[in-house]
Amino acid sequence: MNSEMRFVLAVVLMLGVLVGTNLLFQGDPPPERDPAAVPGQVEAPDPGDVEVEDPAQAPGTAAPGQAAPPRIPDMAPALPPLDQEEDPVAGLDLAEELPDPSAAATSVVVEGPLYSYTFSTLGAQLTSARLNRWNSFTRPGPVELVGDDVAGLLGSRIVVGADTVDLRNLVFEVEPAGGLTFTEGSEPADVTFRYTHPDRPFSFEVRYTFDPGAYLIRAQGRVRGLERGLLVTDLGRGLAFNEVDTGDEARAMAYAVNHLQNGITSNELSKIDVAKVEEGPFFWAALRSRYFVLVAMPAASPAIEGGAEYLGGLIVRPVPRASGDDEPDADFAVTQSLGSGGTFAFRIFAGPQDYALLGALGNDLQEVNPVGWRFLRPLLRPFVAGIMWVLIFMHENLALGYGLVLILFGLLMRIVLFPLYHKAMKAQLKNMAVQPLLKEIQTKYKDNPEKLQKELMKLYKEHGFNPLAGCWPMLLPWPILIALFFVFQNTIELRGVPFAWLPDLSAKDPLFILPVLLGVSMFFLQWISMRTIEDLQPQMKMMMYVLPVVMVVIFANFPSGLNLYYLTANVATLPQSWWIANERQKMQGQKKAAVPAPG
Repeated sequence: MNSEMRFVLAVVLMLGVLVGTNLLFQGDPPPERDPAAVPGQVEAPDPGDVEVEDPAQAPGTAAPGQAAPPRIPDMAPALPPLDQEEDPVAGLDLAEELPDPSAAATSVVVEGPLYSYTFSTLGAQLTSARLNRWNSFTRPGPVELVGDDVAGLLGSRIVVGADTVDLRNLVFEVEPAGGLTFTEGSEPADVTFRYTHPDRPFSFEVRYTFDPGAYLIRAQGRVRGLERGLLVTDLGRGLAFNEVDTGDEARAMAYAVNHLQNGITSNELSKIDVAKVEEGPFFWAALRSRYFVLVAMPAASPAIEGGAEYLGGLIVRPVPRASGDDEPDADFAVTQSLGSGGTFAFRIFAGPQDYALLGALGNDLQEVNPVGWRFLRPLLRPFVAGIMWVLIFMHENLALGYGLVLILFGLLMRIVLFPLYHKAMKAQLKNMAVQPLLKEIQTKYKDNPEKLQKELMKLYKEHGFNPLAGCWPMLLPWPILIALFFVFQNTIELRGVPFAWLPDLSAKDPLFILPVLLGVSMFFLQWISMRTIEDLQPQMKMMMYVLPVVMVVIFANFPSGLNLYYLTANVATLPQSWWIANERQKMQGQKKAAVPAPG
């Protein structure tokens, strides 16, 4: 069971206890009338549930008043069909008369405050991409995005009809040969790779532009001798592992695309079992891990020489895994048409899944790792954005670590929601006061359902009785708890942040102290609520002991920051729960005192 399913189970259990406890204070609901019992009465369907098909609405056409679907632009020549046994792109070999290229290859380093990129002149490929501000938990030093089993990223091939020119085994000239070194405030600069065939009229040139203050690489180039065709650019085999829990990170590995018509879709790498070509046009194509992402995008503007509005497609090819190896492994490459005169341009983002950074690049790139389940995203998105804004604001303006920020946030949420909790508790007491009248009416009219229903409705109206009035105000904090779960799942700001004995607030508590304390707090909350309930059902009493144990097991693998927040919120709720229990006890004492003594 993955972490999301465990979280769903936890939410269902806690909501079940919350609603079940509140429903103990309601009477039996009024009996429903059976339509079959009334002669000639037929229950009519809801008009809103009847679908009416418009015969004039033809498939693929826009409805009146709606915009027509966007036209798919003319695409580049399609790739040859993928063959499961042989490489689908095999053809021309411009290096067939050259000496061993690897012997002459050298490395070129681009070093900046944010990153350290290493290119090889063999194929002009990116062999290392390190993010200097983020530490790796699987190897010494900063996060590395390029895996050890990958020759490199950004290697190029050119497809013309059924032929392919493979540039990945050619040695390029590079300028400047010594690479680049940026400091804070440096201006953007270029590194140019160039290959010219000694005998044939063919050359390939690509210029990479680096900004010391951004994770974005801009590429622009030209092919001479093959001025038409399809450029295929390698994206490697997914991102390298950098988290402590490699199993959890493997499950987070995925690729995503933003299609012009179909929108954003995502697929887990572990589920890739056949080679395929994802047909575009795409606004972007991305490979992601839990916290980092590699994105290929068209040039910022089609007006840029070689620029295009969209990527053409994404090639996905699974790589055979060793026996017993369940780590995801697949080769990826993006395609785009060569422009006029063999020109091309594209952009690469290699960095953290920072919501603001990705959002600034447009085309909903911030949704590359969508929050939560699809049906809940419209509800969760504002909660997640608001929570992150509050946490970052408190961290930066109060100069507090994120551990203290979470504790303070939990206390503030209880203070803000106090009026709702107070209203819920008053509703519980009000419903308790009506219970004797409910039972009296039910006993008096048990043989007359019609009269019973009328008297119950009259009682509800006179006393403002609502069985769920004590529940719904207490349900409002749940979107916050669910949003926090996904905040810790995906938010780079909380990665690797220590607090007290916790090495990482985004990872589980290694000593399991917080889950145990959380279970203890849940037990006391239930004990306080149930100790004053008369005629407590055995099932609810058993749940008081079983649920905390189950929650300890479930929350043991959740991020420690989520445990810290929820524990703080529970502790802050104890005084309120104690007050409502005492008020309930007083009311029960008053009812007993009102009963006359026998004799």
